[in-house]
Amino acid sequence: MSDDRAHETADRLEQPEASPNVPEPAAAVRRARSAEAQGSGIAGKDHPTRARGATETKTAAPTRLIRFLREVVSELSKVIWPSRRELVVYTGVVLVFVSFMVAFVALLDMGLGRAVLTVFG
Repeated sequence: MSDDRAHETADRLEQPEASPNVPEPAAAVRRARSAEAQGSGIAGKDHPTRARGATETKTAAPTRLIRFLREVVSELSKVIWPSRRELVVYTGVVLVFVSFMVAFVALLDMGLGRAVLTVFG
């Protein structure tokens, strides 16, 4: 009887019970992709980018430029600009870090250069 229990335990470990609330990941992905492909018309002629190119007339360059500039101003208004003090601190941190890295790479270059000259002389 202990052999039967061992087999039952092994079977349960190999095949975990599926939770009724959580779909199987691979099947869920396949269903989502299938629904996406059917609903958006990717395979057919009604693809949004293809349809727009055929029916929509091109707008004039000045109109597109004005729209672009308005969107740029809109995005720039969302930016959180640093204060003068923050700007000075950040600039100092960057300059110190860059100076350190330049010195480190220069020393590494000199050391490796001397090592190569010593080995290959």
